[in-house]
Amino acid sequence: MSSENTATAATTPEAGDATAAPQTEAVTTDGAATAGAGDAATPAGGVSKAMIADIEEAMKDVVDPELGINVVDLGLVYGVHVDDENVATLDMTLTSAACPLTDVIEDQTRQALTTGPGGGLVSDIRINWVWLPPWGPDKITDEGRDQLRSLGFNV
Repeated sequence: MSSENTATAATTPEAGDATAAPQTEAVTTDGAATAGAGDAATPAGGVSKAMIADIEEAMKDVVDPELGINVVDLGLVYGVHVDDENVATLDMTLTSAACPLTDVIEDQTRQALTTGPGGGLVSDIRINWVWLPPWGPDKITDEGRDQLRSLGFNV
């Protein structure tokens, strides 16, 4: 599946590279990154931190149960932050504040990010449900629009 997500894999800094510093800030899914977002880092505690781009890619396995489209392409993931303990906090929204499926999406997110070879990308997740800015069809990616059109939606 192709995607408009243009995140690139981070390269490992060369030993002695004075310009390379661990980067731990948040990044938004619209590509706007705060200083240093996205690099994997191994803090003093020895925990390897997940890369933001890898988390966003894994979140494409989390599917909105009503629409059948992943939450990234629907534009429901507003931001991702990984702390020094390798716990991912996701700022997410839903198409409606009255959506009864938050538990399903949380379970899918936990499955996508904390399980798999080596125990998963992150040690745990937290979802910060946010309602501002409100979700709208303008948040859907081009890939998401194509998927919705193939299901008969006019977007």
